[in-house]
Amino acid sequence: MDARNQHLDGNAAAGLLEELFTFDITIAEAVCNGCQAVGPLGTMHVYSLELGAILRCPSCGNAVLRISRLDGECWLDLRGMSVLRVMVSGSGSALNGH
Repeated sequence: MDARNQHLDGNAAAGLLEELFTFDITIAEAVCNGCQAVGPLGTMHVYSLELGAILRCPSCGNAVLRISRLDGECWLDLRGMSVLRVMVSGSGSALNGH
């Protein structure tokens, strides 16, 4: 197996993402710009890097989300997705802070 095939599922990026989001971002659905596939971030293929991670579409391999951490800052590159949908259910939503 070569390095291109050595990935984890999107849940492996939960630690990096929970530093930025107060809700479970792995269940948010992204639309891939490469093939228009729709799926939760938790189903993406994660390739870990020393300074972050790349989440790739399991259907076409497009880099949907890139996360970089450097000098106390976190950078998100979302160019690989056209939409990120987060479910909000009433007033008890994590997005509302309740």
